[in-house]
Amino acid sequence: MERISRTEHSVRNTTIAFAAQSAAILMGFVTRVVFTRTLSEGYVGINGLFTDILNILSLSELGVGTAITYALYGPIAKKDIQKQQVLMRLFKNFYRLTAAVVLIVGLMLIPFLDVLMKDRPDVDHLILIYLLYLLNSVVSYLLIYKRTLIDACQLNYLTVLYHKGFLILQDICQIIILLVTGNFILFLCAAILCTFMGNVMMSRKADQLFPFLREKCTAKLCDTEKKEIGNNVKAMLMHKIGNVAVNNTDNLLISSLVGVISAGIYSNYYLVIGSIRQILDQAFQGIAASVGNLGVTENSEKKNRIFLQTFFIGQWMYGIAGICLLEMLNPFIEMAFGRKYLFPEEIVLILCINFFITGTRKAVLIFKESMGLFWYDRYKAIVEAVLNLVISIVLAIKLGVAGIFLGTFMSTVLTSLWIEPYVLYKHSFHKNPMRFFTRYACNMLIMAFVWWCTHYCCMLVSAGPLINLLFRILVCMSIPNLLLWLIYRKTSEWQDTVLVLERMRQKLEKKTGIRVS
Repeated sequence: MERISRTEHSVRNTTIAFAAQSAAILMGFVTRVVFTRTLSEGYVGINGLFTDILNILSLSELGVGTAITYALYGPIAKKDIQKQQVLMRLFKNFYRLTAAVVLIVGLMLIPFLDVLMKDRPDVDHLILIYLLYLLNSVVSYLLIYKRTLIDACQLNYLTVLYHKGFLILQDICQIIILLVTGNFILFLCAAILCTFMGNVMMSRKADQLFPFLREKCTAKLCDTEKKEIGNNVKAMLMHKIGNVAVNNTDNLLISSLVGVISAGIYSNYYLVIGSIRQILDQAFQGIAASVGNLGVTENSEKKNRIFLQTFFIGQWMYGIAGICLLEMLNPFIEMAFGRKYLFPEEIVLILCINFFITGTRKAVLIFKESMGLFWYDRYKAIVEAVLNLVISIVLAIKLGVAGIFLGTFMSTVLTSLWIEPYVLYKHSFHKNPMRFFTRYACNMLIMAFVWWCTHYCCMLVSAGPLINLLFRILVCMSIPNLLLWLIYRKTSEWQDTVLVLERMRQKLEKKTGIRVS
């Protein structure tokens, strides 16, 4: 059997993830349009609010999935079946406990739902709706632990196909339910059924790929391994708290400090921005297992070179996406949902800057987590969470919704933006990170210049939403890419990227027999 290289695994995972995520997002958007057109603003608001509450409850997962995935890279590379069995048994038990904790804590929150809503929406069966959201969250933990082994074996494309396939099926069912009945209860029941079916099918696929998962295993981890995994889980708990506090509390803060209707408006923006982020994140996540393999087999010099190339590609991709969002979000939202769902341009600018800043961190996070560097910046996550909540609440009192998003930006810049690369360079590459920070700063200035030039060109035409959207698509797809190519075409990162693309083209031609120009 021909051995598949890390590059081929990454290309396959990334390509399939990109296509599947794009299809899922298209269906998700259609569902959202039907949702906002058939149900009231109150339903839109509680959808965002309850989703954020259950994302916060996911803290009980502790980030153990990331820690176990890292622990699997070594045994997989060494073909140590018994160690994989032990780790997967540990993972199964932990996820069952997680499902129980989410259910219990979720039920305990019911008396406090009114506190989280400044203006309770006029929605029937509110408690039942919350219970259905909770049940969907609990079901999502059942049997899903097996996908971790598939991902760690660099077969991420399989989990993406199963997950996105059932998500598309869910969207189709929900659209039919809304158009035929307009019943929100049935809408949620369809989500629960598809989540459960998807997990069952993924579990069966894992059993086919890895028959040893069904075998009985009595072996145990040694004390050293238990301690290492325990430390990583503790560190990931802190990272999980920071991530949830920064990324999953905006709707809660808007709902409690500004109002549920404003939370509903933000939900539409979050849908579009989150969809674009998911596409790009999936593309990067496709290389995670390959990076994990790289971490246990290659020297620090090669890891650093591949990281810089990955970081360069990420900055380009998220930069272009951020520009497109800045120029096209409001015309798109107006066309899809109506003018009553629009935010002012200054709020959109903050949202797009946050999107770009988060995107530039993606390469750093993938390398840091895939190489097991959870422990060294564990306190950073707690500091970031506290800063985000304090700054967001203070600024929200003065600036409203804009203040909440500014709090997210400031907490990220003050902590994660510089601490994460520092940890990666010090503990994995064993290099001084100052050269990287200098390059990072220069790239930020270049991207700001490109953003300004593109915005200036977009402002040359002012018409209706459709004309504005079409013109800005043309501008955003041409001007930024042209400027970035002119600036970076002679850099080593661009040359390395061209070489990778050329190798991919040659391998594709060899396998398919089709000439790719």
